[in-house]
Amino acid sequence: MVFRVKNILMIFLLSIIGLVGWKTYSYFFDTEVPILVISGLNNGSYYCGDVRCGFMSNKVGAISVWLDGNVLVSNTKLYKQEQEQSFTIPTKTLSQGEHVLKAEFIDTTFHKNKTTAQRSFYIDNVALQAAFVRPDAEYKVFQGRTLHVQFQVNKEIKEAKVQALANTYDCFPEAKNSSVYECFIPITCEENSNEYLLSVNVTDYVGNTARLDNKFQIVPFPFKKQVLHVSADKVKEEKELGLSQSEFDHTIEEITQNSPQEKLWHGVFCAPIDIVRTTCEFGTIRTTQEKGRYMHKALDIINAPKSVVWATQDGIIALKERYAASGNTVVIDHGWGMVSLFFHLDNFADIQAGQKIAKGNPIGTIGKTGYATGYHLHWETRINNIQVDPLQWTKPNF
Repeated sequence: MVFRVKNILMIFLLSIIGLVGWKTYSYFFDTEVPILVISGLNNGSYYCGDVRCGFMSNKVGAISVWLDGNVLVSNTKLYKQEQEQSFTIPTKTLSQGEHVLKAEFIDTTFHKNKTTAQRSFYIDNVALQAAFVRPDAEYKVFQGRTLHVQFQVNKEIKEAKVQALANTYDCFPEAKNSSVYECFIPITCEENSNEYLLSVNVTDYVGNTARLDNKFQIVPFPFKKQVLHVSADKVKEEKELGLSQSEFDHTIEEITQNSPQEKLWHGVFCAPIDIVRTTCEFGTIRTTQEKGRYMHKALDIINAPKSVVWATQDGIIALKERYAASGNTVVIDHGWGMVSLFFHLDNFADIQAGQKIAKGNPIGTIGKTGYATGYHLHWETRINNIQVDPLQWTKPNF
């Protein structure tokens, strides 16, 4: 019995000596940088009201915290590993906009190992407000045209979307840092003429929402008719020279899906040539041997053969290729799913797919490649892959 007690005491003493030795060793020789975790506050996020924050480290030590350079917490002890030190930021006492919180942790070793962490965040305690730019305007739009909706907000927002015609459309600032947002809703040529509802749903960065409701009317348009003949030999020749219509449709769908979520254009569009004559108006119901009866959702315009064709607005060259039906084809992506298409070019300018292009820069010359009966330019505009009248986009009051 005495022997057993002695063994227990010996083990206990050795444990005490080992613990003291390890602590002594750790105190003098530990150079590991502490880990500091900040909870409740994310970098680049927006907050309102009281924000609860926490600080935690894998070591014992002291923490100090500064907000915009002003001391919030000074040398507060953390007596246990993984112990959380929490406090509240009363954001209503802070100005709107960006703020910086910095924390510094120093452990209790001889070397006083130190680490810092920083969070940049934003305060938003302003109530969200939104209003139509033209609140009393009567929204009317022809079939095949574009409905342009504008509204103004009182602060920076996270997102805004318009619901109309059983679809959802993105909204974006009309210019960089503008408080006026806009949305372009494409109206198909086949859309029934009637009165419809639209709703604008706005969300700010702290989750507040605002909603605007309005009505708009789709007005029927008297589309013309045209019979066109393209020789069988011409069709056969172009099929051998260019890619198929299905390949074209697939590529345009990809371009639309990958369109930059950025407005690349500024102001109104221009015509791609000095128009001498329009040989086929937008929406003309055309009959041909190759395609049967269909609606020509573009403009066919004329100037001198092989005269220059230029970009109608700033954008990115999304496509430069030859297809059977459209011949030498150029597509310019203007962002947010808005693209311009140019068919039947005689040749291409010195451009490459993927490069930026400015309004007025040459893209090629007027030709008759593809299913074309003579020299002309097929000019087309699509929003989210829906064809709309390109001339409307050239009007200063659009």
